[in-house]
Amino acid sequence: MGKWMVSAKKADFNEIAKRFHIDPVIARIIRNRDVVGEEEIEKFLHATTEDLYDPALLKDAEKAAEILVRKTEEKKRIRVIGDYDIDGVCAAYILKVCLEVCGGLADVVIPNRIADGYGLNGRLVEEAARDGIDTLLTCDNGIAAAPQIAAAKAFGMTVIVTDHHEVPYEAGEDGSRIQTLPPADAVVDPKQEDCPYPYKGICGAVVAYKVMSLYLDRMCRAGAVTEEAKAALMQELLAFAGFATVGDVMELTDENRILVKYGLKQIEQSQNPGLRALLAVNELTDKKLTGYHVGFILGPCLNATGRLDTAARALAMFSAAEQAEALSIAGELKALNDSRKEMTRRGTEQAMEMIENSPLKDDHVLVVFLPDCHESLAGIIAGRIRERYYRPVFVLTRAQEGVKGSGRSVEAYHMYDKMSECRELYTRYGGHKMAAGLSMPEENVEAFRSFLNAHSGLQKEDLTEVVHIDVPMPMSYVTTGLIRQFSLLEPFGNGNPRPVFAQKEVRVCRGRILGKNRNVGKYIVSDGAGHEYDMMYFGDLESWHAFLAAHFGEDAVRRLYDGSGGEMIISVVYYPDINVFRGSEQLQMIMEDYSA
Repeated sequence: MGKWMVSAKKADFNEIAKRFHIDPVIARIIRNRDVVGEEEIEKFLHATTEDLYDPALLKDAEKAAEILVRKTEEKKRIRVIGDYDIDGVCAAYILKVCLEVCGGLADVVIPNRIADGYGLNGRLVEEAARDGIDTLLTCDNGIAAAPQIAAAKAFGMTVIVTDHHEVPYEAGEDGSRIQTLPPADAVVDPKQEDCPYPYKGICGAVVAYKVMSLYLDRMCRAGAVTEEAKAALMQELLAFAGFATVGDVMELTDENRILVKYGLKQIEQSQNPGLRALLAVNELTDKKLTGYHVGFILGPCLNATGRLDTAARALAMFSAAEQAEALSIAGELKALNDSRKEMTRRGTEQAMEMIENSPLKDDHVLVVFLPDCHESLAGIIAGRIRERYYRPVFVLTRAQEGVKGSGRSVEAYHMYDKMSECRELYTRYGGHKMAAGLSMPEENVEAFRSFLNAHSGLQKEDLTEVVHIDVPMPMSYVTTGLIRQFSLLEPFGNGNPRPVFAQKEVRVCRGRILGKNRNVGKYIVSDGAGHEYDMMYFGDLESWHAFLAAHFGEDAVRRLYDGSGGEMIISVVYYPDINVFRGSEQLQMIMEDYSA
């Protein structure tokens, strides 16, 4: 159970509702998302791709585009260096396709997670030099690769960096941050201090998408591609920009909402054999897609191959010319993801057992060393542990050299900044506020744990998850019409959560346990007026039953399920949904949290 907090932001909700033809509840939710003023509300509700920001506002984007035009025309060899996650694969595909359409001599290398680690490294630079590569073009990496880029320059290569991660910095004597940019010919990263781009939260694939928009504009003027072909290509690639935005867990605010909203529609209708195959093997063909489908079904298939095999397979799927080839690869990716799920489950259980049976359970920042865990699963396990304990978590594994690890954070803890305070412990590190990665000698693990906990700055209240309630609203107010208006607020995800509501004095009457693993609860509940509703619970049933037993007794829990009825009155946080079964629609409430 989290700490409940009702949003109490003020506005004339009835006037907003009247002006925009929406329910006052929708108006309140929009205000809770800090969307204020008629122009911003209109954009939130009805923005189109015409509202995307001008790519030229990205510092060095035009410079990068001009270099690539020249290299294309001169038939110089260009190598794209991507990354092994969703964002890196999508970014690499965007760059590769655009360069090839215009006649560029481009290939792609995606680092191997185990052998190479994250981003550009010395081996990749030396390999490019041996292969006669003229230009290195990074995507979703490069901002922290100053030594490697200096080496590439020494070989005589041109280097363009496109990235979205935090820029490394040194602390000035006055405590200021002095950013240290790599010595590339062009550096495109919205997080540069003097970059005028108005929204800093875009992912690496979107940075690539923006640079390619400028590149294609110039190639159109040069006659290498038609305006019609350029427009069609940018429309198709919107699917990959949106896919990566969800997959890299970017905040779905401002421009990202537009990219994902229209990117999801483009995925649904995409003619790319790889995307169509990925939908098919996951039984999502002809389905209306949401951020959930990308974040929890499709995206993990891409990540799984980068974790357990090579992300080059995901790139090959997107690049496949024939549907049969794409389907074969997509099936392999799904099978890898199924294997990854089981490995993750075992690793999570091991981590939780270690925490519960050691002094780790008292730490504000959890550092869990699982030497035998597959290093590619560290980030997923860290995320699961964070969900359970709501603390910043690092999961470390034994690697070929020292240890590697991934971290996942909580809202009150800027992970990258805190890690930077003990940077001397690492051989490599990088990340942002909510997630990070690192490599270090094994003997530094305990020093790392001790330093982070001694300097966490976290208070007890920071380690209790806050459940933000949009509106205290009785279930009797819910209609199918209101639920359909929620579509105006989509896509939901990080930064734009699904709206939730709260009601007191809800009587839990009867219940059943459902699901192949018996991990879903379905209940009949009633309000003070005696109206009954279906309510589903997909959370931790063991904790739910312990809560009921503690407040109402074991016998009350037994009666809840044996048909004799329950007499338990609680408060619930919920969101309403429409259950469609055999063509029939029925309202149901989804319980998110509960309290006595």
